[in-house]
Order: sequence, then structure tokens, then C-alpha cells
Amino acid sequence: MTRPRLRSPLPLALALALAGALVAGCGGGGADGPELSVSDAYLPEPVNPEVAGGFLTLRNEGDADDTLVSVTSELTDTVEIHETVDNAMRRVDGLTVPAGGTLRLERGGSHLMFLDPAEPPVEGDTVVVELRFETSEPLRVELPVTSATYAGGDGSAEGTEHTEHTDQSEHTGHSGEEHSP
Repeated sequence: MTRPRLRSPLPLALALALAGALVAGCGGGGADGPELSVSDAYLPEPVNPEVAGGFLTLRNEGDADDTLVSVTSELTDTVEIHETVDNAMRRVDGLTVPAGGTLRLERGGSHLMFLDPAEPPVEGDTVVVELRFETSEPLRVELPVTSATYAGGDGSAEGTEHTEHTDQSEHTGHSGEEHSP
């Protein structure tokens, strides 16, 4: 008994092209690149008027990592990105915000360090910063100045998600010095 031979109504090349397009179209329709947002932003009133620490959470809903590379603020000419390793704080050139993940800048860990502010911020003030990234447009964020003992996390000092995109300008150098917490 011989089986009948089935013929495809479409040429093989066209069928393969359509199958490839369907597979590519099923990729979730998600983002191309990073999609960043900010929450839980705050700056505790500094105990030492020469330095202040800034804290926030960066969320990346996108499909690619991005890196926080610099921060500017009218509070001071020098804002550094720091990480804490083995209870030692050190300046770093950037911190990665992983695709589909979170970067937390928090007490005892990675954070922003404001050096020699012209006027020390006091509870009730708001400090505006511009976060600059390797790939994404800059984010303008408001950090409410909280009590010196506020540790974050309860949502009461949530910063503005991002209020404005601006052009990225030249990144200034850092002193490279280590600072004690």
C-alpha cells in the first residue's frame, strides 16, 4: 500500500519565514532596553554638616541592564556613588540596575554620598538630584529630608518616581577618597 504524498500549499521557504515571524512576535512584546523607575527616595538630616547620605530604590522593568554612573545636585558640587563591602565604604564609578531587578541604595549598603553641601539640609527640605545612567535618559528625583534616625522602608518618605528627563552632560571626576560612615 502506498501512502498519498501531501503537498504544502505554501512553498517551504515562505512557510519557514512565516514561522520565524510568529516566533519573533511571541517574545512578550516587552521593552527594548532598560525601563527605570525610582521609589523610597530620602535623605536623612545629616549629623555631620560636611556629608550626607542619600537612599532610594531603582527598579528596572526592562529587558537590559543599565548602570547608574553619576549623580548631580544643587546641594553640592560633589555627589559620589558608594558601596559598602566588609563594613568599609568606598566610591565606585557605577552600580548596575539589573534587567527585571532592583538596585537598593540603603543604609549599610550602596548609597549616594553628598560631600561639603553649601547648606546642610534639614528635616522638611527636599533635595533634587539627577541620576545619570550608561544607557537611559537621566532621571530627576526629589529626596525628602527626613529625621536623622529615619531608616526608610515604610513608604512615608517616598520620592518622586521621576519628574523630568534632561540631557546628559559631562561627568565630573571624583576625589577617590574613602569616607567613614
